[in-house]
Amino acid sequence: MKEAQGKMILDSEWVAARSIDVQFSGIQLTTTHPPSITSPISPPWMQALVPGTVLATLVKNKLVPDPFYGLGNEAIFDIADSGRDYYTFWFFTTFQCKLSVHQNCDLNFRGINYSADVYLNGHKMVLPKGMFRRHSLDVTGILNPNGSNLLAVLVHPPDHPGTIPPQGGQGGDHEIGKDVATQYVEGWDWIAPIRDRNTGIWDEVSISITGPVKLIDPHLVSSFFDNYKRVYLHATTEVDNRSSSAAECSLNIQVTTELEGSVQLVEKLQTQTLSVPAKSRVQFTFPEVSDYNHSSCVKAQATVIDVEGFGESDSWSHLFGFRKIESHIDPATGGRLFKVNGEPIFIRGGNWILSDGLLRLSKKRYETDIKFHADMNFNMIRCWGGGLAERPEFYHYCDYYGILVWQEFWITGDVDGRGIPVSNPNGPLDHDLFLFCARDTIKLLRNHASLALWVGGNEQIPPKDINAALKSDLKLHPFFKHVNEDGKRLVDFDASSPTMNSSGDPSQYLDGTRIYIEGSLWDGFADGEGNFTDGPYEIQNPEDFFKDSFYKYGFNPEVGSVGIPVAATIRATMPSEGWQIPLFNQLSNGYVEEVPNPIWKYHKYIPYSKPTKVHDQIQLYGIAKDLDDFCLKAQLVNYIQYRALLEGWTSRMWSKYTGVLIWKTQNPWTGLRGQFYDHLLDQTAGFYCCRCAAEPIHVVNTTSEKLFNMAIEASVWDLDGMRPYYKAHESFTMLPKKVTPIFEMDYPKLENPKPVYFLLLKLYDKSDNRVLSRNLYWLHLPGGDYKQLEPYRKKKIPLKITSEIFAKRSNYRIRMHVENISKGPNTETLTYERSSTEHETGWIKRLHRCIGGKNDSLKVSEIKGNDIGVAFFLQFSVHASRKEHKEGEDTRILPVHYSDNYFSLVPGETMTVEISFEVPQGVTPRVILQGWNYSEGHTVLEAL
Repeated sequence: MKEAQGKMILDSEWVAARSIDVQFSGIQLTTTHPPSITSPISPPWMQALVPGTVLATLVKNKLVPDPFYGLGNEAIFDIADSGRDYYTFWFFTTFQCKLSVHQNCDLNFRGINYSADVYLNGHKMVLPKGMFRRHSLDVTGILNPNGSNLLAVLVHPPDHPGTIPPQGGQGGDHEIGKDVATQYVEGWDWIAPIRDRNTGIWDEVSISITGPVKLIDPHLVSSFFDNYKRVYLHATTEVDNRSSSAAECSLNIQVTTELEGSVQLVEKLQTQTLSVPAKSRVQFTFPEVSDYNHSSCVKAQATVIDVEGFGESDSWSHLFGFRKIESHIDPATGGRLFKVNGEPIFIRGGNWILSDGLLRLSKKRYETDIKFHADMNFNMIRCWGGGLAERPEFYHYCDYYGILVWQEFWITGDVDGRGIPVSNPNGPLDHDLFLFCARDTIKLLRNHASLALWVGGNEQIPPKDINAALKSDLKLHPFFKHVNEDGKRLVDFDASSPTMNSSGDPSQYLDGTRIYIEGSLWDGFADGEGNFTDGPYEIQNPEDFFKDSFYKYGFNPEVGSVGIPVAATIRATMPSEGWQIPLFNQLSNGYVEEVPNPIWKYHKYIPYSKPTKVHDQIQLYGIAKDLDDFCLKAQLVNYIQYRALLEGWTSRMWSKYTGVLIWKTQNPWTGLRGQFYDHLLDQTAGFYCCRCAAEPIHVVNTTSEKLFNMAIEASVWDLDGMRPYYKAHESFTMLPKKVTPIFEMDYPKLENPKPVYFLLLKLYDKSDNRVLSRNLYWLHLPGGDYKQLEPYRKKKIPLKITSEIFAKRSNYRIRMHVENISKGPNTETLTYERSSTEHETGWIKRLHRCIGGKNDSLKVSEIKGNDIGVAFFLQFSVHASRKEHKEGEDTRILPVHYSDNYFSLVPGETMTVEISFEVPQGVTPRVILQGWNYSEGHTVLEAL
């Protein structure tokens, strides 16, 4: 019997050891003296993390402190002090593979940092340098006949790991820029240095078994005609015949659409014959497959069948989306304007480094990361040039959730051209290596529909020769030049005309379907001319985001702010000396300077004040008493800060701006700035304000549909639970992709407005009574503050929580209906009663009478209270119900997906929140509700 064909991932039963501690050679390790990979494992060998890094393996075995906990990183040898040998490691495993006649086996490494010597069954192979290149080794002739194979890999660190100056800085001493590797590893203003510089087998290892003929890097391209309704799919692949005789092959390409469950519809099937000479590689292009009038996402599968009787020799499949991404410099704003399938897209997204600074990457973590971005209603992720060329798993989930990706190559202004003295002005030392890695990365990622553009570098362009080569490699095929840089339409190509044939098959291009921009500050981004014009990166006065003077240019690729997590995360990632909140020093100019404790400073805390420009935004709520109080008030600031940022940009959609990318969405370590969820995967309040502010319909209609028969209501609620202001407007139309002015909320101009109040805005579709957008704001009068909210915390506002539980093994989905049951003088109609400031129209009155309804849900709990008012800043969290746990132990179950959180309810109002999560084996989940008025926390559900 022949070995089952396909790919087998080697991700378990690896051991590792420091090379200087191993007395045997690679040949001995893979012949006569293999280490044990099962318990007991004898020193110097230890269980290894593959994929992963040397440092990740040392952390796993508790041989070094956790570099993400407190000041643990300071106790780990930096490679600059230890020398490269200290982080040169052996990795060893075994695998079973016994081939039959005509079968072949490749050993594949999708990422090694930085070079390696590979030994298999006593045979040595050398993997060349470069972090971002794949390695595929034909090991057919060196597999053991008995099927048991011994594999040892000696991994060498980057050639130029550099040193960390005492003052730190962006990219340390910049020496890492001489290699083709990640640059953040020497530290930045948002991360501490990674001590091993990410040395290791950091990406997937596999063996692939094929017949005599193998498919290599198939390239799929879809091109659109007839106003994007008619699609042509082009496919090109290299076919490698490893046998000693010519192979007469039959090549199939099959396109299927999944209907429901596992049912698939075969839409197109083509078969072509091809003769491949012995020991040779040829390129083959399928004739175009056309007329996909109803499918936007399909699975394309290519197979090669050896007609000499072997059967299926190799196969390849890929989830493929039909889309056309265009962009041009918008003459109205000067910003780059993106279109997807002809529709302009206002970009609201974020910058991304990577999931984890120790490269503990996983498909499960990627799914959570990308779903979080989709939950925030972001439509673009920028993969920053100092981080990774992201992995196929990252792109798979971006494809799935419909998020565009901007992918940069490994150039940054800080490391490759700025600084005193200027560092690495000619980029990496080996330009050919850089281009090899870039071209291999393009081949790895080009079939993903979410990939929108390639960019040469962050705040810098690559050296001239590299830049010229990338421009040539990534030139657009004529099919994709429908819009020129002036935004003027070019002539469409007709698939049936000679023009198509003369222009060539688009899949013959290295990519051909996406633009290449030489740097993040060029060609429609920031000032478009490469000057340092992104940012700012600190706390702002929220109202400044709405000023025309805040940012001058049409598309800001980086604008950042604060992002401290909740108190539970601080306690989980720092010892008790790290629980001290900043000192607030009053300066002579009237501003406050925050002085963080040393651990916060090490974790790159960014203050919530900027003396001379921004008064401390936490102290607007009063003096923070302790860690819990500080972090809760910080969440209020996070919410206001980022909602104002996104609303400020969106309010000038197309008139001044075409897009904005926030710096940044998350941290690849336990940092204390610029994040919407922390490294433990708990969301900050900023996460949910983005979800609101970036929703497709938010008074600004960013959808492509014209919305008829809309209604909006604005109500003001004071701290006594009264509604002193109400205004409504019915039967207006919202044009697609337009900002729609409706009316002025003039409450602050009225006589005796309250100094602190809540504003509730609701947008309705009158045709079916749906609430399309709901947002609650807490506001103060100009020049005021929120200090009156401090005594408001003492109000006990009653809540009723009705829950439905859906559980399947360890997966839970809980639907929580939360009702503010406080009643005012006018009882049932308090929320929607007629206001003296504005006549409440008939349709809205009828709507309010019918939206209450009866709920027969399964479990009900109540939080008692006798006060009337807004239940403010409610937050769910999910915990493990362990009877025995250490005092102060973090009991949170993470990650959890919430349809909303950090929300508020006016009297009589109900909101439904969906919660989904997975629990560890043997754990019972418990749902806790906290809030501004509920600081002690209430268990509202225990799932038995």
